[in-house]
Amino acid sequence: MTDNKHRETIRRKPLLEAAHEEMMKFERKENEFRKKDREERASELHLPLNEIKIH
Repeated sequence: MTDNKHRETIRRKPLLEAAHEEMMKFERKENEFRKKDREERASELHLPLNEIKIH
């Protein structure tokens, strides 16, 4: 029984790592998109984005 669990864990680990990597890529793209969108809206509204601290 433990041998089967070990095999399942070994098979699952690369899939989890790949999913984690894809999630990180998605989050990076999403952050870049939000930053660009925020800058575009600030530009349209003529807001001084450099003076505003964004968290």
